[in-house]
Amino acid sequence: MASSDVEGDKYRSFIYGESEKNTVWRYGAPPNFDIVNKLFEEGRTQEWPVGSLEEKVQRLVKTWEMELFHKIRPQDYKTTNPDKFLFINNGRKPLTLKQIGEMGGGYNAFLQTSLPPKLRIFDPAQESTESSQSAFTTAFPRGFVLEVLQVYSGPPAITYKFRHWGYMEGPFKGHAPTGELVEFIGMAIFHVDDEMKIEKVEFFYERGDFLSEFLKGAPIDHSMPATISGCPFMGNN
Repeated sequence: MASSDVEGDKYRSFIYGESEKNTVWRYGAPPNFDIVNKLFEEGRTQEWPVGSLEEKVQRLVKTWEMELFHKIRPQDYKTTNPDKFLFINNGRKPLTLKQIGEMGGGYNAFLQTSLPPKLRIFDPAQESTESSQSAFTTAFPRGFVLEVLQVYSGPPAITYKFRHWGYMEGPFKGHAPTGELVEFIGMAIFHVDDEMKIEKVEFFYERGDFLSEFLKGAPIDHSMPATISGCPFMGNN
């Protein structure tokens, strides 16, 4: 797992420095997490000691999600083994990094569903990387942040419990902002090799409960302009 003593972001590795001089960033430059980190520090329930297993796992997860959402080329990822990497969400068919890209990026991969299209609050089949990015960045202008609540086992199968949260301070898919806290809790397993490169991730959580929170906002006829410089759901966490 990446060291905590890294130039740049306090909670993520592989954003700045010599190793990133040739990285191709989705939005043309390394992401800035200052606003998201402030929300994280204000709302977290755990403050893990630097160097502890929990802190290392939390940094690994945050760094991996940053790379998934902000680095265009798999060869620029430092947290994963791109040749072996598989993503499994709630027991669905495993996806490679290439397949995640083809289906429109991380949001669509994380929010896969078998519901009929007319019942989908968020329909991954109709979303691109840009449109899904816009939807969640608009709804969560300060980010949708992550903390690791508990680590049950260390490498090579890192099993942990996580919490995501943020405030719906912008509209989402025709629903007005509520200003309320939106959060969900889930479990995950990261399978890593001897070099701590991730070969497989498995996530388990209830997507419907999370998305239903957006329906609390009153229906509106139009959405506010989106800001897409950050990644609130899984990139800015």
